[in-house]
Amino acid sequence: MTTTYVAIAPGTSSGNTAAPLLSLTVTGYAGTLNVPTLQDIVINNGNDVFTWTQLNESSKQQIATLATNSIDTNCVVEELSFFGNASATAGSAAKLGVFGLSQAKTKTNFSLNFGTKTITGSGYITGLAPKISATEPVWVTPLKVTVTGDYTVA
Repeated sequence: MTTTYVAIAPGTSSGNTAAPLLSLTVTGYAGTLNVPTLQDIVINNGNDVFTWTQLNESSKQQIATLATNSIDTNCVVEELSFFGNASATAGSAAKLGVFGLSQAKTKTNFSLNFGTKTITGSGYITGLAPKISATEPVWVTPLKVTVTGDYTVA
């Protein structure tokens, strides 16, 4: 059996493995917003667990319940993707930008390259907190997509 790892060197593509790209769209509107300046990505699939004890057992019993899913990333703030493109289609993710999607609480479809696979779903942009410092002389922000429902992997 051959083991295949999903690996990507920063700034490169290798074979069929594309550099990670987070794309956002709004249902019913043309136009895609690509978040171009990702520093890192965390794909969370946190199953909750119900735990109980029984009088006739010496260990706890557990069963998985519903999952809380999210995409967490940090990115450098790029003006068009963060604040929106004034010339893009009205109502689109590209027009609203990451900040506008978060502020308007707009349900957003996302697509994330993961090696040769693509993870898709929908959710809400949360967790924006742009900051700048002497050691980070450009604006940097966390960006979280709080997923509603399941991920789809294709």
